[in-house]
Amino acid sequence: MSALRPILCAALGFAAAPALAGSYEFLAAPEVTLNRVYRLDKVTGEVGACQYGLKDNSVGVTLCYAPGEGATGQPPAEYALVSSRHEKEGGVFRVNLRDGTMSICYVLSDQVVCTPPGK
Repeated sequence: MSALRPILCAALGFAAAPALAGSYEFLAAPEVTLNRVYRLDKVTGEVGACQYGLKDNSVGVTLCYAPGEGATGQPPAEYALVSSRHEKEGGVFRVNLRDGTMSICYVLSDQVVCTPPGK
């Protein structure tokens, strides 16, 4: 049994690993003609986005936008993304579930930006 103990511990460690996953949330932009998906770090509030782009004679490319002004890491909390459900809205709301503040995040030029949080 003592020879199996390291193997058993390793197996249990791998089984527990998925519990550490899940620190990101993803939400499609509500605009019906836009193929953009926002990515949120649920602890830091950092927001990025990616979308499909056409490229001649290929299957296309993934275009990603890095966090810019207001979209970089915020004080640690519990953040979520919420869609406005407005079919022509390209942005999403970043909400702080602990204090109720909200920011609007959207792509501006080549980065994601978010407004200052408001309540």
